[in-house]
Amino acid sequence: MTYCVAMCLDRGLVFASDTRTNAGVDNISQFRKLHYWCKQDDRVIVMLTAGNLSITQSVISLLNEQISSGDGNPDHQSLYTVPSMYRAARLVGDAVRSVRTIDGPSLEATRAGFSASIILGGQIGTEKPRLFQIYSEGNFIEASEETPYLQIGEHKYGKPILDRVAQPGMRLGQAAKLMLLSFDSTLRSNLSVGMPIDILLYERDSLEIRREKRIHQDDEYFRNLSASWSEALRMAFTTIDEFNV
Repeated sequence: MTYCVAMCLDRGLVFASDTRTNAGVDNISQFRKLHYWCKQDDRVIVMLTAGNLSITQSVISLLNEQISSGDGNPDHQSLYTVPSMYRAARLVGDAVRSVRTIDGPSLEATRAGFSASIILGGQIGTEKPRLFQIYSEGNFIEASEETPYLQIGEHKYGKPILDRVAQPGMRLGQAAKLMLLSFDSTLRSNLSVGMPIDILLYERDSLEIRREKRIHQDDEYFRNLSASWSEALRMAFTTIDEFNV
């Protein structure tokens, strides 16, 4: 399993994912689930992936092949040529459907099934940053001001704090802190999600990646964040009146 979350803010976008994959309790490994494509002064596109690793790797390979095969052809559609993030989401959805056409029947004949979830976000040209969640069927939804964040994978443990705190007007650093707290809750409650955590902060209109980090188990900021949050929760709990019938 995995956990990925992204937020679309007035100031830009923030993405985070864990790196654990497992095919049973005795087959656990690490794979990167945060991927991005940059074209200087033109676009930044970021993808988070969850689900069957073979499917998501095939989707990424297909998208990269489209970029390579379209060199020099302005009419060829790829993540480097689509005119908007909506068209980028359509392109990724089409790639998911293409992989499903090839691998879907054999996977669906087994217990594994065809399972893939993707979060796609970024900025193309002067268009505002946008954020989409793409499903196994290739269709998608877009984040909004009312719901500025999207999650895939093992999301239920980290969702309550996001529901209470997430706002489009947050600073990127505030959003990153919030997302790491949602990871802390998830890591405490689900062994199928594991560190390190990849996190990326995209500043609106920069059209380049400036802030990216892999957070390991011994990361001082994350350890302090976790300890401070636990202590703050304990203190808040003690200040609330006890239940009395």
